[in-house]
Amino acid sequence: MLKTFSFLLLLLTTTTFCQVKLLSWNVENLGSSKSDTDIAFIVKTIKDYDVVALQEIVAGDGGAQAVAKLAEELNRKGSKWDYTISDPTSSSAYKTERYAFLWKTSNVKKVGEAWLEKKYHLEIDREPFYCTFDYNGKQFTIANFHAITKSKQPETEIKFFKFLPAQYPKLNLLFVGDFNCPQSHSVFNPLKRMGYASVFVNQKTSLKKECIEDVCLASEFDNIWYNTSKILIRNTKAIHFYKTFLTLKEARKISDHIPIATEISFQ
Repeated sequence: MLKTFSFLLLLLTTTTFCQVKLLSWNVENLGSSKSDTDIAFIVKTIKDYDVVALQEIVAGDGGAQAVAKLAEELNRKGSKWDYTISDPTSSSAYKTERYAFLWKTSNVKKVGEAWLEKKYHLEIDREPFYCTFDYNGKQFTIANFHAITKSKQPETEIKFFKFLPAQYPKLNLLFVGDFNCPQSHSVFNPLKRMGYASVFVNQKTSLKKECIEDVCLASEFDNIWYNTSKILIRNTKAIHFYKTFLTLKEARKISDHIPIATEISFQ
């Protein structure tokens, strides 16, 4: 009886705590404007994660090269990393960008080719960039997304996300990135009714231009949405990287958003 209990406890522990460390970050105009010191700081921030989703890679002016530099520096830290970069998003009316994924190859494997959303590329200025990963036989697909700014009503884009689970019924989707919209907005209600939940609630993620009475964060924009029937989360973390800088102005040379992270396991 004791041996059976011990085996079940071990099985439960293995099932529950074998997890993927996922980080998402709007790195604000990642391209040739980032110095080697900036690249080194970003690497130090993300190196302990398994999968990293980056938004706001510049479409030109060194964006792809900056991601390659990140991968090169990560590979010098003791673990093997790989990466993929999207084509420029199809926006003609707004700012076209690229997305990127970086992952630790000893922990997760990329499945197939990553792709930009095709069906809604006219309705969504910077259409999501998908990539499927395998972790110990469990597959999950991250939809990496950067919405139009709050003043342009990002909910007019996010409303199409309710169609994506049905469009990709065989995929275990996570919606990750900068939504420029809080999780409390009603546009997310259809996803919530489907069993999706946000990792973060009431967590501001964008930086003010100046701290006011030690309040340095402005808006609740970045998040991770996951299917609660398929995924469990733990150890969620908002990384207040700006606290390592003397001024917010210096911190904003890295980004005007903080990274967000969580650990995911599979039911």
